[in-house]
Amino acid sequence: MGAFRGGTAIGFTLFLALVFVAARPAVAQDDPSGEWSPRFHEDWPERIPGPEIGDYLGLPINPAARLHGDSWDATLLELPENQCRAHGADYNWRGPSAIRIWKQVDLPTQKVVAYHIYTTTYNQYRTVWMDGRPHPPAWAPHTWKGFSTGEWEGDTLVITTDHLKENWIRRNGIDRSDQAVVHTHLLRHGDYLTVAVITYDPVYLTQPFIRTTDFVLDLQQQINPWPCEAVDEVDRPEGYVPNHLPGKNPFLDEFPANYGIPPQAARGGAETMYPEYQSEMKHMKLLPRPAKKAVNQ
Repeated sequence: MGAFRGGTAIGFTLFLALVFVAARPAVAQDDPSGEWSPRFHEDWPERIPGPEIGDYLGLPINPAARLHGDSWDATLLELPENQCRAHGADYNWRGPSAIRIWKQVDLPTQKVVAYHIYTTTYNQYRTVWMDGRPHPPAWAPHTWKGFSTGEWEGDTLVITTDHLKENWIRRNGIDRSDQAVVHTHLLRHGDYLTVAVITYDPVYLTQPFIRTTDFVLDLQQQINPWPCEAVDEVDRPEGYVPNHLPGKNPFLDEFPANYGIPPQAARGGAETMYPEYQSEMKHMKLLPRPAKKAVNQ
């Protein structure tokens, strides 16, 4: 009887161990849920004051994207229809946004159905479906945030997003088309969250464009609403759209001249993403630096 009881106890222990192992994920998953505050020391000039006109360095763009940037005028943002224009899902991480991420759990099964992501800039909200549902058909509407599904690759949450509206890659006229597909990788390291965004765009990019942004856990942060109301800031003729005709943008040389960068390099392209391009730049001509203005004493 004692041997039987001992065997039963051992069997029950093994049963509990199997249940415990089965209940655990095959690989540890670092849940990205939390309140996250951005680190603005990364790429500060581009993210906050804004990139300079004609700065296409490090962007794997094609001639169509370059022409779009050359034709762009900053006063486009003054038009009422653009004043509250939201960042796209791929760029939204770069804005001045605090982020809240939380998961939706199916109560009967306790499986994670979705992650929800809220970013403060323009009150943007998106859902990342984790239940294996398919993406909508090609003719479905496109939105600023698109349609997202997620899956775990090891300890990294990988999000696939399509059905996006046209938006920007860099806020100086370099666009991203509505045909793009974006893969976002959320990597949590304790109190830090790294967001790696890979944009694939058959219209404007010749290679995938990769950019990372970091956040720190901030459970005490206060997330306030982001009201935005469009107004007529400047009197313009009805239907006028600010622009520069091809070859007529007078500001394109300012960036390479001010920073001592060859104009050819400032034009961007996939080759400018790689370190070996610096050796090629040594043989390129520079524009004369602008004369310094005298300061009245």
